[in-house]
Amino acid sequence: MPLSSARLRRGIVAAVALGTLAAPLGAAPSLAATAVAQSPSPSPSGPAVHALTPEVTGRLDDAVQRVMREAGIPGVTVGVWTPDKGEYVRSFGVADKSDRREMSPDLYMRIGSETKTFTVTALLQLVDEGKVGLDDPIGKYMDGVPNGDKITLRQLADMRSGLFNYTEDPDFVKALTSDPTRSFTPQQLLDYSFKHPVQFRPGAKFSYCNTNLILLGLVVEQRGGQALGDYIQQHVLDPAGMTRTSFPQGAEFPKPHAQGYTNQTADGKVAETAGWNPSWGWAAGAMVSDLEDLRTWSRTVATGRFPDGEQMVSPATQRERLTTPPTGYPGTGYGLGIFDVHGWIGHNGSLPGYESLTVYLPAARTSLVVLLNTDITHDGQEPSTLVGQAVTEVISPDHVFELPAQHAGH
Repeated sequence: MPLSSARLRRGIVAAVALGTLAAPLGAAPSLAATAVAQSPSPSPSGPAVHALTPEVTGRLDDAVQRVMREAGIPGVTVGVWTPDKGEYVRSFGVADKSDRREMSPDLYMRIGSETKTFTVTALLQLVDEGKVGLDDPIGKYMDGVPNGDKITLRQLADMRSGLFNYTEDPDFVKALTSDPTRSFTPQQLLDYSFKHPVQFRPGAKFSYCNTNLILLGLVVEQRGGQALGDYIQQHVLDPAGMTRTSFPQGAEFPKPHAQGYTNQTADGKVAETAGWNPSWGWAAGAMVSDLEDLRTWSRTVATGRFPDGEQMVSPATQRERLTTPPTGYPGTGYGLGIFDVHGWIGHNGSLPGYESLTVYLPAARTSLVVLLNTDITHDGQEPSTLVGQAVTEVISPDHVFELPAQHAGH
């Protein structure tokens, strides 16, 4: 079927398997020593995560391959790492249908809305430095924002601003689908949003909105004194040792990478997307990474500490980040650019042709990363959600990553 604005909003970087769940992309509680989140999940009755024995890994293989068959997923990579209980890293299917090149763990992938976790981290570092305040109105930093004197940076980061989501604007959808290789500026993206009235009073409810992150990215640039990609590189990626993660300015895509497949096209036909320009996602969804770097990021963003033990953000700020008010969907909360889904903390990502899921379960110090080369839904569900659910049903039955199909990506 032809691309709809709701569908585009999801793929474009909404990607939340949460639907906008409280955020298309993410939610989960934390038991980390440096930050305790408000967790909607029940107390586990047994081990938080099962040991990755041959029997369990065999069940994982079967579960992932079953989802691939049912959902028509070309290729997927799954990584699970849990201390003292083993690890599981597998790739299935093909990275490119044309030459049948196999999917593999070393491929670069577009990560969509997982970009939000990096943008908000940069913002929180500036909060720690006293250069911005979470409860400052956005109007303090930018003119022309509807309700700018009332909407705070905190409300932008936790998806409760009330601003219109630019990826739902019909003119934006037409512009993107008519030429997926074109470039957009942050101001152009804001213009698509600001021509619409505000949707509700700031703070009144949760509503996933990519516009929020464009504004926060501009605040980081203004107060951090660097281009957003440069700031994230210097202050987040380099200290984390994440050498295979980048913030492209345009359509550049390091090799080797997987080909992406989407039906978010003007005519509804499946298209290849590796050459599409993700600039329309910018601070909300433009980044590229790989499995091993996302493994590092899963724990780093959930604990607020770099791998060497240094603080990425202060413990007090991390506690605020991981306060995840309910989103309206069972078992799901959304904090400052991060989600909590039944105990799994992190974010998901989706944009045409690619989906990802990077989450961490503090109760078991376990990381889960899922990378796919399609965003085509199955029975209304994001493929990354389907894989994440199948994996967690096997390894952590008391903490299953599940989101209601009727809310996924809409």
